Amino acid sequence: MLSKINTCILQGLNGYIVEVETDISNGLPGFSIVGLPDTAIRESKERVKTAIKNSGIDFPIHRITVNLAPASLKKEGSQIDLSIAVGILVAIEVIEYDDFSKYAFIGELSLDGRINKIEGALPIVISLKETGIEKIIIPDGNKEECSVVKGIDIIPVKTLYDLILYLNNEIDICPYITEVDNIFDMANNDYEDFKDVKGQENLKRAMEIAAAGAHNIMMIGPPGSGKTMISRRLPSILPQLTFEESLEITKIYSVAGVLEGNSLVTKRPFRAPHHTMSSVALVGGGRIPKPGEVSLAHYGVLFLDEMPEFQKNVLEVLRQPMEDGQVTISRVNASLSYPAKFMLVASMNPCPCGYYGDPTHECSCSPANIERYLGKISGPLLDRIDIHVEVTPVKYKDLQSKQDSESSSSIRERVNKARKHQIARYKEDNIFSNAQLTTRNIKKYCKLDEAGNKILDNGFKNLGFSARAYNKILKVSRTIADLDGEENIKEHHIAEAIQYRNLDRKFWR
Repeated sequence: MLSKINTCILQGLNGYIVEVETDISNGLPGFSIVGLPDTAIRESKERVKTAIKNSGIDFPIHRITVNLAPASLKKEGSQIDLSIAVGILVAIEVIEYDDFSKYAFIGELSLDGRINKIEGALPIVISLKETGIEKIIIPDGNKEECSVVKGIDIIPVKTLYDLILYLNNEIDICPYITEVDNIFDMANNDYEDFKDVKGQENLKRAMEIAAAGAHNIMMIGPPGSGKTMISRRLPSILPQLTFEESLEITKIYSVAGVLEGNSLVTKRPFRAPHHTMSSVALVGGGRIPKPGEVSLAHYGVLFLDEMPEFQKNVLEVLRQPMEDGQVTISRVNASLSYPAKFMLVASMNPCPCGYYGDPTHECSCSPANIERYLGKISGPLLDRIDIHVEVTPVKYKDLQSKQDSESSSSIRERVNKARKHQIARYKEDNIFSNAQLTTRNIKKYCKLDEAGNKILDNGFKNLGFSARAYNKILKVSRTIADLDGEENIKEHHIAEAIQYRNLDRKFWR
């Protein structure tokens, strides 16, 4: 008898429906799987056979042929186990139901018949919904993340035996539903608060501008000046995730296998990788390409502490995703793209000892050592960072102050207001923040008056900015104007934006 069961495989974040055709015929006993399966799928023969036997069903002693169609598509992943097992059970008439055209099955089998949780379940469910599938049988461990997809029935099952009973109408399993309306309300309350930060008003102002326009920011200053502490508080002033953004982040985390709690990601990511990481860990890759840190920081923050300690070749791979907002990983079998729209937050010391230019400590580094240290940050990478801030040590009187600093919630109100201005302004351009402005958009939305042009002209003559720095200054000045509630960029907005671009002339001569 022949049976046909639907399942799905992933390539990147995209799922492709696969039809599992199972034929059982007379002849020498055998079990073969064809249709470009990988090693995990070829090994499924033993898992499926043992799981069926341990579910109390006699495994057929016949010739079994399983074809994964389309045969030209490379198949990877153990999630096909369940569809193969169901195909066999339908073919031997243990499962009596015969119309599975609107069903799909995903799950990995244990030898005792349990259906194990899989990676990438959410993008699989989203892709299957788009193909017209109406019901998806999934592992019980994936029900939280998958149930956020509306318009399709999510049927969580714990064991193969339970699935047989369900398909034979002997038990009822209700579709799993999650309410997602209010899950974002308390997300920002989990972060550390800006009210605990003493002093550093100039750095807090720069962080507010960065959050309001989704700009990349670099801090340079001596050890202990608060760079890391303030960076870890940046997510607390970012706008709440929208449901669409949350869904996209959750898809990435599901594919990477790092989804915590098996539910929707409700907080903006904050990724702080160690400086010993490789370029593959940063942008993604591997034999089966997985998302890297730049994709795991999608719609959130990628924090590189002590940036010059990273290998220079690792830092240079950031240049393309910072410009394009995505990473494309090419391998022999496929070319996969992952989104990477992140805010880069970088901190560094001005020299190896950390005290170059510090008024209270003497620097012990030679000019050659300082030049070599700063040389790890290339000019093209520095140009892609919108805001540069010089951080000075916190004064004693600030540390002893009894007055509370401004809280994250009040700063976030201003950031949200500025973001709303940007969304309304760019609604026809598919742009959501000032950092995403292209050259054409800058000409349209960042027009300067005569006084502003004069200040910018003087800045170029005295500081030698590049063409990319010109665009960055205009983007940042547009954000400063949005924070002030101004529709037009004024003279003082340009002046403040220019001061966030002068570090490359002080330290990178």
